[in-house]
Amino acid sequence: TGNEATLPIITSCSPGWIKFIEHAFPEELDHLSTCKSPHTMLGALVKSYYAQKTKTDPKNMFVVSIMPCTAKKYEIVRPEMENNGLRNVDAVLTTRELARMIKEAGIDFVNLEDSKFDNPLGLSSGAADIFGVTGGVMEAALRTVYEIVTGRELPFEKLHVTPIVGFDQIKVAEIPIQNPVEEYKFLDGVTIKIAVTSGLSGAHILLEEVAKGESPYHFIEVMGCPGGCISGGGQPRPTTPEIRQKRLQAIYKEDEGKELRKSHENEYIIKIYKEFLKKPNSHKAHDLLHTHYTKRGKFNQYLAQ
Repeated sequence: TGNEATLPIITSCSPGWIKFIEHAFPEELDHLSTCKSPHTMLGALVKSYYAQKTKTDPKNMFVVSIMPCTAKKYEIVRPEMENNGLRNVDAVLTTRELARMIKEAGIDFVNLEDSKFDNPLGLSSGAADIFGVTGGVMEAALRTVYEIVTGRELPFEKLHVTPIVGFDQIKVAEIPIQNPVEEYKFLDGVTIKIAVTSGLSGAHILLEEVAKGESPYHFIEVMGCPGGCISGGGQPRPTTPEIRQKRLQAIYKEDEGKELRKSHENEYIIKIYKEFLKKPNSHKAHDLLHTHYTKRGKFNQYLAQ
Protein backbone atom coordinates (compact mmCIF):
# COMPACT_ATOMS: atom_id res chain seq x y z
CA THR A 1 0.00 0.00 0.00
CA GLY A 2 3.01 2.28 0.09
CA ASN A 3 3.18 2.35 3.90
CA GLU A 4 6.38 1.57 5.77
CA ALA A 5 7.20 -2.02 6.69
CA THR A 6 9.91 -3.77 8.69
CA LEU A 7 12.23 -5.33 6.12
CA PRO A 8 13.34 -7.89 5.40
CA ILE A 9 10.21 -9.90 6.14
CA ILE A 10 11.09 -13.47 7.11
CA THR A 11 8.96 -16.61 6.80
CA SER A 12 7.37 -18.14 9.90
CA CYS A 13 6.19 -21.64 8.97
CA SER A 14 9.14 -23.65 10.37
CA PRO A 15 8.71 -24.08 14.16
CA GLY A 16 12.33 -25.11 14.68
CA TRP A 17 13.40 -21.88 13.03
CA ILE A 18 10.94 -19.86 15.15
CA LYS A 19 12.30 -21.42 18.33
CA PHE A 20 15.83 -20.57 17.17
CA ILE A 21 15.16 -16.88 16.45
CA GLU A 22 13.21 -16.41 19.70
CA HIS A 23 16.26 -17.56 21.66
CA ALA A 24 19.21 -16.50 19.49
CA PHE A 25 17.94 -13.24 17.94
CA PRO A 26 15.04 -12.08 20.14
CA GLU A 27 15.47 -8.44 19.06
CA GLU A 28 14.71 -9.33 15.44
CA LEU A 29 11.22 -10.83 15.93
CA ASP A 30 9.56 -7.85 14.22
CA HIS A 31 10.97 -9.16 10.94
CA LEU A 32 8.92 -12.37 11.16
CA SER A 33 5.74 -12.82 9.19
CA THR A 34 2.82 -13.07 11.61
CA CYS A 35 1.26 -15.91 9.61
CA LYS A 36 0.70 -19.17 11.45
CA SER A 37 2.08 -22.27 9.80
CA PRO A 38 -0.26 -23.88 7.22
CA HIS A 39 -1.45 -26.79 9.37
CA THR A 40 -2.34 -24.54 12.33
CA MET A 41 -4.21 -22.22 9.95
CA LEU A 42 -6.14 -25.25 8.70
CA GLY A 43 -6.88 -26.36 12.26
CA ALA A 44 -8.18 -22.90 13.14
CA LEU A 45 -10.45 -22.94 10.07
CA VAL A 46 -11.67 -26.49 10.78
CA LYS A 47 -12.77 -25.42 14.27
CA SER A 48 -14.47 -22.24 13.02
CA TYR A 49 -15.47 -22.19 9.34
CA TYR A 50 -15.92 -25.96 8.94
CA ALA A 51 -17.58 -26.29 12.35
CA GLN A 52 -20.05 -23.59 11.35
CA LYS A 53 -20.70 -25.29 7.98
CA THR A 54 -21.37 -28.68 9.56
CA LYS A 55 -23.12 -27.30 12.68
CA THR A 56 -20.55 -29.07 14.88
CA ASP A 57 -19.42 -27.91 18.30
CA PRO A 58 -15.66 -27.21 17.96
CA LYS A 59 -15.20 -28.76 21.41
CA ASN A 60 -16.18 -32.09 19.84
CA MET A 61 -13.58 -31.82 17.09
CA PHE A 62 -10.13 -33.40 17.28
CA VAL A 63 -7.64 -32.23 14.65
CA VAL A 64 -4.60 -34.38 13.86
CA SER A 65 -1.83 -33.19 11.53
CA ILE A 66 0.47 -35.60 9.68
CA MET A 67 3.80 -33.81 9.52
CA PRO A 68 7.40 -34.45 8.43
CA CYS A 69 8.53 -32.42 11.42
CA THR A 70 9.02 -33.33 15.09
CA ALA A 71 9.05 -29.63 16.06
CA LYS A 72 5.38 -29.41 15.06
CA LYS A 73 4.63 -31.40 18.23
CA TYR A 74 5.99 -28.47 20.24
CA GLU A 75 4.39 -25.86 18.01
CA ILE A 76 0.81 -26.99 18.65
CA VAL A 77 1.10 -26.53 22.43
CA ARG A 78 2.26 -22.92 22.16
CA PRO A 79 -0.49 -20.81 23.79
CA GLU A 80 -0.54 -18.59 20.68
CA MET A 81 -1.86 -21.54 18.67
CA GLU A 82 -5.29 -21.44 20.33
CA ASN A 83 -8.59 -19.74 19.56
CA ASN A 84 -11.49 -19.50 22.00
CA GLY A 85 -9.65 -21.70 24.47
CA LEU A 86 -9.20 -24.55 21.98
CA ARG A 87 -5.97 -25.67 20.38
CA ASN A 88 -5.94 -25.20 16.61
CA VAL A 89 -4.39 -28.68 16.30
CA ASP A 90 -4.83 -31.34 18.97
CA ALA A 91 -2.12 -33.82 17.97
CA VAL A 92 0.73 -34.27 15.51
CA LEU A 93 1.87 -37.57 14.04
CA THR A 94 5.07 -37.64 12.02
CA THR A 95 5.16 -39.32 8.63
CA ARG A 96 7.39 -42.02 10.14
CA GLU A 97 4.90 -42.66 12.95
CA LEU A 98 2.05 -42.91 10.44
CA ALA A 99 4.05 -45.34 8.29
CA ARG A 100 4.66 -47.52 11.36
CA MET A 101 0.93 -47.50 12.18
CA ILE A 102 0.04 -48.44 8.58
CA LYS A 103 2.44 -51.40 8.70
CA GLU A 104 1.21 -52.53 12.11
CA ALA A 105 -2.38 -52.44 10.82
CA GLY A 106 -1.42 -54.67 7.88
CA ILE A 107 -2.54 -52.12 5.28
CA ASP A 108 -1.10 -52.65 1.78
CA PHE A 109 -0.62 -48.92 1.28
CA VAL A 110 1.19 -49.09 -2.07
CA ASN A 111 -1.73 -50.88 -3.73
CA LEU A 112 -4.53 -48.72 -2.31
CA GLU A 113 -6.59 -46.83 -4.89
CA ASP A 114 -5.91 -43.13 -5.13
CA SER A 115 -8.60 -40.84 -3.75
CA LYS A 116 -9.13 -37.14 -3.19
CA PHE A 117 -9.35 -35.11 0.00
CA ASP A 118 -12.80 -33.99 1.10
CA ASN A 119 -13.95 -30.47 0.31
CA PRO A 120 -14.44 -27.64 1.17
CA LEU A 121 -10.92 -27.69 2.61
CA GLY A 122 -9.44 -30.48 0.51
CA LEU A 123 -8.41 -28.74 -2.72
CA SER A 124 -4.77 -27.65 -2.80
CA SER A 125 -2.57 -25.98 -5.38
CA GLY A 126 0.88 -26.82 -6.68
CA ALA A 127 2.08 -23.86 -4.66
CA ALA A 128 0.98 -25.75 -1.54
CA ASP A 129 2.95 -28.85 -2.58
CA ILE A 130 6.26 -27.03 -2.91
CA PHE A 131 6.07 -25.70 0.67
CA GLY A 132 7.79 -28.98 1.59
CA VAL A 133 11.11 -28.15 -0.06
CA THR A 134 13.60 -25.35 0.50
CA GLY A 135 12.71 -22.38 -1.70
CA GLY A 136 9.14 -23.56 -2.10
CA VAL A 137 7.52 -21.14 0.33
CA MET A 138 9.30 -18.24 -1.36
CA GLU A 139 8.30 -19.44 -4.81
CA ALA A 140 4.68 -19.97 -3.78
CA ALA A 141 4.53 -16.44 -2.37
CA LEU A 142 6.16 -14.93 -5.46
CA ARG A 143 3.75 -16.68 -7.83
CA THR A 144 0.92 -14.82 -6.15
CA VAL A 145 2.55 -11.51 -5.21
CA TYR A 146 4.19 -10.91 -8.59
CA GLU A 147 0.93 -11.58 -10.42
CA ILE A 148 -1.10 -9.34 -8.09
CA VAL A 149 1.42 -6.50 -8.41
CA THR A 150 2.04 -6.70 -12.18
CA GLY A 151 -1.01 -8.51 -13.56
CA ARG A 152 1.37 -10.99 -15.21
CA GLU A 153 2.66 -14.46 -14.41
CA LEU A 154 5.99 -14.88 -12.66
CA PRO A 155 8.53 -14.79 -15.56
CA PHE A 156 10.26 -18.12 -14.96
CA GLU A 157 9.98 -21.38 -16.90
CA LYS A 158 7.29 -23.61 -15.37
CA LEU A 159 6.90 -20.89 -12.68
CA HIS A 160 10.04 -22.16 -10.93
CA VAL A 161 12.35 -19.45 -9.57
CA THR A 162 15.42 -21.40 -10.66
CA PRO A 163 18.07 -19.44 -8.66
CA ILE A 164 16.44 -20.61 -5.42
CA VAL A 165 15.92 -24.27 -6.41
CA GLY A 166 18.37 -26.76 -4.89
CA PHE A 167 20.32 -27.42 -1.71
CA ASP A 168 22.95 -24.67 -1.54
CA GLN A 169 23.18 -23.20 1.96
CA ILE A 170 22.11 -19.69 0.92
CA LYS A 171 20.44 -18.98 -2.43
CA VAL A 172 19.62 -15.48 -3.68
CA ALA A 173 17.67 -13.93 -6.54
CA GLU A 174 16.58 -10.54 -7.81
CA ILE A 175 13.21 -9.94 -9.45
CA PRO A 176 12.60 -6.56 -11.14
CA ILE A 177 9.14 -5.03 -11.00
CA GLN A 178 8.23 -3.28 -14.26
CA ASN A 179 4.92 -1.75 -15.36
CA PRO A 180 2.90 -2.78 -12.28
CA VAL A 181 -0.86 -2.33 -12.10
CA GLU A 182 -2.13 1.09 -11.06
CA GLU A 183 -2.52 0.22 -7.37
CA TYR A 184 1.17 -0.68 -7.13
CA LYS A 185 2.71 2.03 -9.34
CA PHE A 186 4.94 3.03 -6.44
CA LEU A 187 6.84 -0.24 -6.97
CA ASP A 188 7.70 0.50 -10.62
CA GLY A 189 11.42 0.02 -11.15
CA VAL A 190 12.00 -1.67 -7.80
CA THR A 191 14.11 -4.83 -7.82
CA ILE A 192 12.94 -7.32 -5.20
CA LYS A 193 15.87 -9.05 -3.53
CA ILE A 194 15.25 -12.43 -1.92
CA ALA A 195 17.27 -15.00 -0.01
CA VAL A 196 16.53 -18.62 0.89
CA THR A 197 18.29 -20.83 3.40
CA SER A 198 17.68 -24.19 5.05
CA GLY A 199 19.48 -25.34 8.15
CA LEU A 200 20.20 -22.98 11.01
CA SER A 201 23.82 -22.25 10.04
CA GLY A 202 22.61 -20.29 7.02
CA ALA A 203 19.90 -18.67 9.11
CA HIS A 204 22.53 -17.46 11.57
CA ILE A 205 24.54 -15.82 8.77
CA LEU A 206 21.48 -14.02 7.38
CA LEU A 207 20.27 -12.93 10.83
CA GLU A 208 23.67 -11.47 11.67
CA GLU A 209 23.26 -9.21 8.63
CA VAL A 210 19.75 -8.27 9.74
CA ALA A 211 20.90 -7.51 13.28
CA LYS A 212 23.67 -5.23 11.98
CA GLY A 213 21.25 -3.42 9.65
CA GLU A 214 23.24 -4.68 6.67
CA SER A 215 20.76 -7.09 5.06
CA PRO A 216 20.18 -6.25 1.37
CA TYR A 217 17.04 -8.40 1.12
CA HIS A 218 13.33 -7.66 1.09
CA PHE A 219 12.15 -11.22 1.75
CA ILE A 220 13.94 -14.17 3.37
CA GLU A 221 12.80 -17.80 3.61
CA VAL A 222 14.23 -19.91 6.43
CA MET A 223 13.66 -23.63 6.96
CA GLY A 224 15.10 -25.26 10.08
CA CYS A 225 16.00 -28.53 8.34
CA PRO A 226 18.58 -28.78 5.50
CA GLY A 227 16.61 -29.11 2.28
CA GLY A 228 13.36 -28.11 3.96
CA CYS A 229 10.56 -30.29 5.31
CA ILE A 230 11.54 -33.18 3.03
CA SER A 231 14.42 -33.71 5.49
CA GLY A 232 12.34 -33.20 8.62
CA GLY A 233 13.09 -35.08 11.83
CA GLY A 234 9.89 -37.10 11.47
CA GLN A 235 10.58 -38.32 7.94
CA PRO A 236 11.44 -41.94 6.99
CA ARG A 237 15.11 -42.72 7.52
CA PRO A 238 17.71 -42.40 6.17
CA THR A 239 17.69 -38.95 4.59
CA THR A 240 20.75 -39.15 2.35
CA PRO A 241 21.57 -36.48 -0.27
CA GLU A 242 20.30 -38.88 -2.96
CA ILE A 243 16.99 -39.46 -1.18
CA ARG A 244 16.63 -35.74 -0.52
CA GLN A 245 17.11 -35.03 -4.24
CA LYS A 246 14.48 -37.62 -5.20
CA ARG A 247 12.02 -36.08 -2.74
CA LEU A 248 12.65 -32.63 -4.22
CA GLN A 249 12.06 -33.94 -7.74
CA ALA A 250 8.86 -35.70 -6.66
CA ILE A 251 7.47 -32.53 -5.09
CA TYR A 252 8.15 -30.41 -8.18
CA LYS A 253 6.65 -33.13 -10.39
CA GLU A 254 3.51 -33.09 -8.23
CA ASP A 255 3.33 -29.31 -8.56
CA GLU A 256 3.83 -29.33 -12.33
CA GLY A 257 1.15 -31.99 -12.76
CA LYS A 258 -1.59 -29.82 -11.27
CA GLU A 259 -3.85 -27.48 -13.21
CA LEU A 260 -4.04 -25.21 -10.17
CA ARG A 261 -0.55 -23.93 -9.35
CA LYS A 262 -1.13 -20.60 -7.59
CA SER A 263 -2.56 -20.17 -4.10
CA HIS A 264 -4.74 -17.17 -4.97
CA GLU A 265 -6.57 -19.15 -7.67
CA ASN A 266 -7.84 -21.85 -5.29
CA GLU A 267 -11.63 -21.55 -5.54
CA TYR A 268 -12.18 -22.74 -1.98
CA ILE A 269 -9.74 -20.21 -0.54
CA ILE A 270 -11.57 -17.50 -2.48
CA LYS A 271 -14.87 -18.82 -1.13
CA ILE A 272 -13.63 -18.90 2.49
CA TYR A 273 -12.64 -15.25 2.26
CA LYS A 274 -15.91 -14.29 0.61
CA GLU A 275 -18.18 -16.19 3.01
CA PHE A 276 -16.26 -16.17 6.26
CA LEU A 277 -13.04 -14.16 6.54
CA LYS A 278 -14.38 -11.35 4.29
CA LYS A 279 -10.97 -10.10 3.11
CA PRO A 280 -7.23 -10.60 3.66
CA ASN A 281 -6.06 -9.00 6.90
CA SER A 282 -9.62 -8.65 8.20
CA HIS A 283 -10.08 -8.80 11.97
CA LYS A 284 -11.32 -12.39 11.74
CA ALA A 285 -8.47 -13.42 9.44
CA HIS A 286 -5.94 -11.90 11.81
CA ASP A 287 -7.53 -13.60 14.82
CA LEU A 288 -7.58 -17.06 13.24
CA LEU A 289 -4.61 -17.11 10.87
CA HIS A 290 -1.96 -14.94 12.53
CA THR A 291 0.18 -15.24 15.63
CA HIS A 292 2.86 -13.47 17.68
CA TYR A 293 6.24 -14.40 19.13
CA THR A 294 8.08 -14.28 22.45
CA LYS A 295 11.51 -12.89 23.26
CA ARG A 296 13.15 -15.80 25.07
CA GLY A 297 16.86 -15.01 25.04
CA LYS A 298 19.78 -17.39 25.37
CA PHE A 299 19.23 -20.65 27.27
CA ASN A 300 22.12 -19.93 29.63
CA GLN A 301 20.34 -16.81 30.88
CA TYR A 302 17.78 -19.09 32.51
CA LEU A 303 20.46 -21.37 33.97
CA ALA A 304 22.14 -18.36 35.57
CA GLN A 305 19.02 -17.27 37.46
